[in-house]
Amino acid sequence: MKKLKMSFASLGAKIKKAFLKIWEPIASFYTHKVSVVFEKIGYALTHNFIIRKKGLRLTILGFIKIKITRKNREAFFGLMFILLWIFGFLVFTLYPMFYSLYLSFHEAYYSLQDGVITTYIGFQNYLNIFRSQVLLPLFGTYLGKMIIAVPLVVVFSIMIAVLINNPIKLKGLWRTIFFLPVVISTGPVIAELTNQDATSLPSLQDSSVLIYISENLGPWIANPLETLLTSMLLILWYAGIPILIFLAGLQKIDSSIYEAASIDGASPWDRFWKITLPSIQPLVAVVVIYIVVSMSLFVEAGGILDMARTHMLVGAPDSNFWHGYGYSAAIAWVYFFLMVIIMGIFVGILSIRRKEK
Repeated sequence: MKKLKMSFASLGAKIKKAFLKIWEPIASFYTHKVSVVFEKIGYALTHNFIIRKKGLRLTILGFIKIKITRKNREAFFGLMFILLWIFGFLVFTLYPMFYSLYLSFHEAYYSLQDGVITTYIGFQNYLNIFRSQVLLPLFGTYLGKMIIAVPLVVVFSIMIAVLINNPIKLKGLWRTIFFLPVVISTGPVIAELTNQDATSLPSLQDSSVLIYISENLGPWIANPLETLLTSMLLILWYAGIPILIFLAGLQKIDSSIYEAASIDGASPWDRFWKITLPSIQPLVAVVVIYIVVSMSLFVEAGGILDMARTHMLVGAPDSNFWHGYGYSAAIAWVYFFLMVIIMGIFVGILSIRRKEK
């Protein structure tokens, strides 16, 4: 046993000696060659006509003086960390948004020789939208659908989240099942399912409910209700992420609160209204914003976004189906303002109720 230990010790000593023999020239080369170059580069970067560092002060362009502190250093590193995202946001999101706003006040079309040619027409595109006999009913249907669908998805998501949060078997499987539509609801998949009427309930389409609604209610109420009923499954598909958001909020509630309420004689219904719902109420605003945005971005045939794309791409400047890039941009901005108004209404209602309490 002692001989075995001695052999292992001698082997370790030989390995250490060989490693030091290889490492010493590398360390010497780094110390005398590489580190000197890095020091010169660092000195050049902090002592030039643009940036000059002296002690704990950094001077930029000779007149901008910044004190180097730990807070400023952390802020600088954080800014460098998100700099690529900021650049992408400015170039690929903010610039196209303002350019589309610019085009909405112009009559614009594309020429192979000159590119996009614009002619300033003021608010004419917006006036044409409000004079249109096709777009106004679409905007009304969109508003009615959102007002009905958003509370429906929120209530459904809360119900499913409360059920999954209970101690049941295969909780992860049920969570995956309800989140699966979010994974498969990509553009081509959802378009194909819509074309095959796979997003509607056949029993509702074949029943007399839709006929009764269309004959006894006005178009401003009947059209959103018909759209909602015929695309019930499609609307409920948007509940995947809200369910996960509410489930995360429910799991943050301390179980001892429910135990104390049960000891005091509170029923499950009382515990839901007095403990569960107030605890997840701040998440409702986040869920509402997500639902409005996700449902508004869905391009359905004959919808507002489809009409904007049609007016931009179909036909030529002398076609009846073509109104140019400016008209399409104006449609998009009116659509955006409607989204903001809907989100503001729902969030405002939630805020008012919270203040009253």
